[in-house]
Amino acid sequence: MNLPEFWEDKTRAQSKMGEVAALKNKVLPVREIQARISDLPVLVEMALEESDESAALEVLKEIESIQTVLDKIELQTLLSGPHDREGAYLTVHAGAGGTEACDWADMLVRMYQRWGQQQGFKVEMIDVQEGEEVGLRGATLRFEGENAYGYLNCERGVHRLVRISPFDSQARRHTSFASIDATPDLEEEPELEVDEKDLEITTMRSGGKGGQNVNKVETGVLMRHLPSGVMVRCTIERSQHKNRDLALKILKGKLLQIEEDKKRSEMERVYGEKGEIGFGSQIRSYVFQPYQMVKDHRTGCETSNIQHVMDGDLGPFIEAKLRGHVAGESRDEV
Repeated sequence: MNLPEFWEDKTRAQSKMGEVAALKNKVLPVREIQARISDLPVLVEMALEESDESAALEVLKEIESIQTVLDKIELQTLLSGPHDREGAYLTVHAGAGGTEACDWADMLVRMYQRWGQQQGFKVEMIDVQEGEEVGLRGATLRFEGENAYGYLNCERGVHRLVRISPFDSQARRHTSFASIDATPDLEEEPELEVDEKDLEITTMRSGGKGGQNVNKVETGVLMRHLPSGVMVRCTIERSQHKNRDLALKILKGKLLQIEEDKKRSEMERVYGEKGEIGFGSQIRSYVFQPYQMVKDHRTGCETSNIQHVMDGDLGPFIEAKLRGHVAGESRDEV
């Protein structure tokens, strides 16, 4: 970085600066915790000499604090995938359940927006498809920040809601579904050739907020990769050209993700978890009535505080998935 020619290529320099920052975020906490651990024997000796209960409590408090930091450091080491440190695109699709499902998709979008803000990520809406009556038929969010994809990759699958429907005049209980998918936001566009002949591109009016140009001109782009069937929709930019470029970038990320899943022999496991957006395929259930419970069927992680979860408190579920917890097994067994 001290070499004069380092700054000649600004794009490369910024990329290297990002790598340096990521390495510092890994190394510095370890060095700090090593120093705190090395000071522990001195603190214990001082507490014994003073024979003071408050001093002993301070030592215990420091040990608990160190354990909390160690848990966070350990969690970082689990984000070892090739793109885990990248940003992410999160796509929400309403499934079985009609109006209820569209409302559920809208609730999930809000939940992930709040989670991203709590994590310090920059969250931006890339595309939104409004429901016919309420809610959303689909939406894509972009999360900018380190490890966004590593965390959100744990959320891929079908999410199920059980509640008394606010749209049912007879106040009956309804079950709704929505699917979540995550794609890495690669800093460098992958070296993946996509033949123009394999692309089916449809333009549309973006709709919603964004000025007259958004509503009067077909700036939105729906891109479909014919060999794989993967579809990407982008309406955030004000020009069709920019939306097309962004859609192609997301498409390449999805295709690269599928290829890596195949190489790791995880295609069936990862996409099998998502499967059809309906009964029997959910990875997590959110029950509002007759009791309150959010439960992840893969890890067994659950909580009765549904309000905290819907306000973005997804940490325990993501951590359980990263640590490889399996439903039905005790923590010691895992």
